[in-house]
Amino acid sequence: MLNPFIKNRRYLIMYLTVWMVVAIIQTAILNYYQDLDLLISITDSGVFNFILAIIGFSLWYILRFNIKEQYSTFDLVINHLITGIVTIAIWMGSGYYIMSFLEANDVEYLSFLQLSLPWRAIIGTFFYLIFILIYYMILYYEDLQQKLKIESELNNLVREAELNALKSQINPHFLFNSLNSISSLTMTDPEKAQEMVIKLSDFLRYSLSHDRHETTTLRHELENTERYLDIEKVRFGKRLRYVSNIPDGCLDQQIPNMILQPLLENAIKHGVHNSTEEVLIDLTCVITDEFAELHVLNDFDPEAVRPKGEGIGLKNIRNRLQLLYHRNDLFEVKMGKIEFEVILRIPKINVA
Repeated sequence: MLNPFIKNRRYLIMYLTVWMVVAIIQTAILNYYQDLDLLISITDSGVFNFILAIIGFSLWYILRFNIKEQYSTFDLVINHLITGIVTIAIWMGSGYYIMSFLEANDVEYLSFLQLSLPWRAIIGTFFYLIFILIYYMILYYEDLQQKLKIESELNNLVREAELNALKSQINPHFLFNSLNSISSLTMTDPEKAQEMVIKLSDFLRYSLSHDRHETTTLRHELENTERYLDIEKVRFGKRLRYVSNIPDGCLDQQIPNMILQPLLENAIKHGVHNSTEEVLIDLTCVITDEFAELHVLNDFDPEAVRPKGEGIGLKNIRNRLQLLYHRNDLFEVKMGKIEFEVILRIPKINVA
């Protein structure tokens, strides 16, 4: 990441202006209070402040490295202490060497240069602390802006999901086909038709009532998933076989609401829809130290013509996970010769 004083022209101008002012003030002090020659005062101030300004740029990258490594507070303090000592030593050593070379014949100045080292060390420490404070403030500001940006994107995603609920969560074709199936059942099995109407109603009620909540338990998601599959089984009959292996430790895991239904809909669309044989859809949950992993596996016919579709369900899931958990490694798709698998990794933490 570039130094903020480099990537922002206004900041760079401010940075150079501050150092010019500091150099002018130091020149005046050396010339007026220390009775040094004006040219020597300008040279001394220019050399020491130029070196310190260059070092100030490099401190940004050292600070970024310390933060990236996520040291403990104690280690961070030690690192800053060591960095400060080394920084001041380099600044004073290089400045002393250059001025000793430039004013090698001026015994009076060399004596002053020697005696001035203690207060130069104090000034160097002061500027080091100022640099660190400013850079931490910049990092805090940038981190805050990033979080606000992510929050804004998440809010936009939620609003978009609300406006496109039927498209992103409940496929209109699913509703159309479900109503057709129920209509057929009213002639052959009225009781079954009534049962399916109730299940469809419960499914839609769950979908709408949970639309404004961020997360729910896997237990509740599974209950709604069963309703969805019961409805689809009326349409596909024995071609659809669903198996789940969910340990008790997974059931209370918090997951984003309406995250499973699009996965199962995708499995049915690209597996059961194209097959005349029985297709297995297998849902499993595995608990690891960091995640609750949900695996949705389905058979498919590689020679069948797959129905056209933009895959908006899977895309929405990937985007939701990334925005909710601020990670891009939570969604994975695996395609074998006759099997298709989607893996969701849900962090065992609350949504940020």
